[in-house]
Amino acid sequence: MTPYASSDLFSEIEEALTPELDGYGEGMAEAPDEIDVQAIVRGELDDAVDYIDSVISPLRAEATQYYRGEPFGNEEDGRSQVVSRDVRDTVQAILPSLMRVFFGSQHVVEYAPNGVEDIAAAQQATDFINYVVTRDNPGFEVFYSAFKDALVCKTGIIKYYWDASVEVETSDLTGLDDTALAVLSADPTVEVQITVAYPGEVDPLTGQPGAGNYDVRVIRRKDKGRLRIAAVPPEELLVSRNAISLDDASVVAHRRIMTVSELVAMGYERDEIEPYANEVDELEDNRERFVRNPQATIDLANRSDVAAKKVLYVEAYLRIDMNGDGIAELRKVCCVGQAYEVIRNEPADMVPFAVFCPDPEPHTFFGQSVADQVMDIQRIKSSIQRNMLDSLALSIHPRVGVVEGAANMDDVLNTEVGGVIRMRAPGMVQPFSVPFVGQQAFPMLSYMDEIKENRTGISKAAAGLDADSLQSSTKAAVAATISAAQQRIELIARIFAETGMKRLFTGLLRLAVQHQQPGRIIRLRGQFVPIDPRGWDANMDVVVNIALGAGTEQEKIAVLSAVLAKQEEILQRAGVDNPLVTLAQYRATLAQMLALSGFKDANMFFLDPSQAPPQMPQPPKPTPEEMLAQVQGQAIHADIQKKAAELELQRQKMIRDDDRARDQAEAELMVKIAEIQARYGAQVDVAAIRANMERDREAMRQMTRPQPVQPAQPQLGFGFG
Repeated sequence: MTPYASSDLFSEIEEALTPELDGYGEGMAEAPDEIDVQAIVRGELDDAVDYIDSVISPLRAEATQYYRGEPFGNEEDGRSQVVSRDVRDTVQAILPSLMRVFFGSQHVVEYAPNGVEDIAAAQQATDFINYVVTRDNPGFEVFYSAFKDALVCKTGIIKYYWDASVEVETSDLTGLDDTALAVLSADPTVEVQITVAYPGEVDPLTGQPGAGNYDVRVIRRKDKGRLRIAAVPPEELLVSRNAISLDDASVVAHRRIMTVSELVAMGYERDEIEPYANEVDELEDNRERFVRNPQATIDLANRSDVAAKKVLYVEAYLRIDMNGDGIAELRKVCCVGQAYEVIRNEPADMVPFAVFCPDPEPHTFFGQSVADQVMDIQRIKSSIQRNMLDSLALSIHPRVGVVEGAANMDDVLNTEVGGVIRMRAPGMVQPFSVPFVGQQAFPMLSYMDEIKENRTGISKAAAGLDADSLQSSTKAAVAATISAAQQRIELIARIFAETGMKRLFTGLLRLAVQHQQPGRIIRLRGQFVPIDPRGWDANMDVVVNIALGAGTEQEKIAVLSAVLAKQEEILQRAGVDNPLVTLAQYRATLAQMLALSGFKDANMFFLDPSQAPPQMPQPPKPTPEEMLAQVQGQAIHADIQKKAAELELQRQKMIRDDDRARDQAEAELMVKIAEIQARYGAQVDVAAIRANMERDREAMRQMTRPQPVQPAQPQLGFGFG
């Protein structure tokens, strides 16, 4: 075939495929380059910063000022400037109950297995993650900070992450020989630096120096990879203004001020970070941060070391279509500086934040806080209290009228008790008597407290502080009042658990499965258990264990006591193998009562039946036929014993009769021997006669001795072999 023919054939094939090739590639979008990513990130962060700093932060800063009891700014000189503390009182009344709910004896959340094979792993995962929260991390402090932020500033934020930092320990050792030095140098996690080398003594025979000693500095680097949780200040979290939740937000970012040293420790190059370092805090203009801690601004103008300088670091999570397939993927983009220069862009599988809000609003990210419900009441009560105190001050220290030039003004202005006022004539100084009218404002204060109670459910009666109200009310009324307050707090706890807690524990489980090494051993349920999360299901559901409407702890203990009594009755009447109650359920009731009483480790008092040593198997129960045969055997054995006893009795009787007859015959013989000796003077061998008689008696006993009878062996069980 000629080249021309080949070319014609190719043209024909191309023309045939042209309809199918038309439009190919039109649906594929071009992947963004670094410039496009920089523009996307900068635009999203600029909008989020404007939204948070201009709209949300001022509201939260105002709530923080109300919580701290700071002045409103409308105070007048010479007038009362008292500020009511209703926001703080309400928050402080709710916090103890919330902390008791989430840090009680039982696990607030648990992992539910997706199959029978995951039951043991789910239980171990529940214990391990709770151990991580409470033991590896300051869980109480973290949740306390987050809950208080939520009650005051609308949202409380907890960040969870895997900390892959390396722990460095330095120690100095002296007098090490060559062997010890070699052992230390062989450890790959140890860096040995010889500080002083001491030469050994010279052998006088060989002239060779002996082994020397060394002073060394040992630097150990240990990989302490751990799951971490941290409470994030509210102003550091950035979300887009159209966000409804963390998952559908256009951008979620964590901005913070870090030092150059901290960023270098995270793995960044020093030359990459130094151009963005400053001596001042770039977030010092944030009002919310300044209100919370006015002294937090730091000026490092006097520091010459670059490692201590500050850098604005932003860890942003947003969705970008990096491969051009039309589907945006979640990315973790790290930025530095006010211009948000991207220094790291990598894929991410989750947004590692959990948000708590006590009163979420539908279809919005930021809900209402407790402070939002009480701030207006605090402002009104403060105004009323100021007027009351002003009225009281005027009634105690009234204003006076002075005839100008007729009284000494220094004496008039002197407020010393009992001070003399010099006047040129009587009546030159006249007090303006002002009656105290503050008592008329007391009903208004009570009315404002009632409004606050209706909004929050927190009252003195509910807290048990109003003795008059509790004594003058019936038991049902007191219970209803306390229950109403508990229901409000329990609702907040349920919202926290179903939103922030679920997300937090779901993320911690996924991080544990991804990063936790299997070599760790921790103490769970009173035993040291090796942890291997590689076999856990990272998609296990999180179940909340908060029991709403279950009453107080005393009521729960009373109910469990009744259950315990019924369980004991069933075990006593029907035995351990009854179909209603097992020993494990009985122990669970005891453990729950101890938990409600404040004892977290029930193993200190009662062992777990599943961990008890195995017992010897019980013999099978006998059948009716076996029981009948055993009874018959026992009856036969009893008859044999009875016959043997009768024979022994007859033998003893024969021996006694023979002894009596022989004693009588011996007595008669002795009489005859005495007569013979007296009548004839002959000597009779009495000893020989006695020996013959005793021999005959012993022979008689041997003849009457019965043969031993083998007794029937008692049966140890009900079976017969």
